[in-house]
Amino acid sequence: MKFFFFLLAIFFTIGFTSSEDNATTQVGENGIMSGQSCIYLIHSLMDSFSGKERTVADHILSHPSEAVHPSIEELAANIGVSVSTLLRFVKKLGYEGYQQFRIALATETMAPESRYYETALPESGDSVAAAFGAARKALDMTERVLDREVLSEVARIACKAPIFYIFGLGGSGIVAGDAVHKFIRSGLHCQTAQDFHLQLMMASQAKSGDFALVISNTGANKDSLAIVDILKRSGCRVAAITTYARSALARTADFTLLAAAPGASVISEAFSARIAHLTIIDALYIEIMEILKEKGLDNVEKMRSAIAGRRL
Repeated sequence: MKFFFFLLAIFFTIGFTSSEDNATTQVGENGIMSGQSCIYLIHSLMDSFSGKERTVADHILSHPSEAVHPSIEELAANIGVSVSTLLRFVKKLGYEGYQQFRIALATETMAPESRYYETALPESGDSVAAAFGAARKALDMTERVLDREVLSEVARIACKAPIFYIFGLGGSGIVAGDAVHKFIRSGLHCQTAQDFHLQLMMASQAKSGDFALVISNTGANKDSLAIVDILKRSGCRVAAITTYARSALARTADFTLLAAAPGASVISEAFSARIAHLTIIDALYIEIMEILKEKGLDNVEKMRSAIAGRRL
């Protein structure tokens, strides 16, 4: 039965990646099907690699498990090559994108449970200990890396903005919804939407005085980056919550609220990273309420009064 659920987890991990990346059966420039063993492909193509590509291959073969977790920017920096070199290497193996390469490599190198959760289970197999332990580690790590000054500046700008946009897609959309649920009680004019096209439409209407918070665990989601691009072209400043300091989102945003998580990876589900992101939202809400003072408290009381009458 456990093996069945393991196979089911792998299906969902791979089957529900975006169509732009879902190319594990595509043929690369060498005519090789990327469904083959990733390690085998690297060995078999070693003679065809350029000098820099061979550097990439040597690093991955020497550290296959460690090569699964970093973003493309982080792995390129770790190896000492450019992102374009790493992309050429991946495509020469037959993969259409970096995400498929990571999934293939993870399938060979990671413990089975790490493919559907973010850390290996303890020897006892205690799922409760694994989940709560990962959450505690994520919160401790995030508390250490989160920049308090940036958090205060984001709160200050949000309080002054005519409209405070909050965007997130997929799992990050849940965090965005929680953020609106908290911030709206403070009296801030918050706007969000679950639908991607609606988010694009809202971003297109942003003004230079408005402010936006974009949430993405990997910081590499193309749809999230498209929203940021529209916001920036509108003159709207952008804050980001992400787990990857070198991600495209972190580089593009005006302010970055960085989270951390044990074994953070887009290969496994980012459960503890979500907990860290939600807690950053809590900290930001407290900071906003400290800035608004009595005005914020008055708005909270209005909210409480409106809801109180609906309870039995």
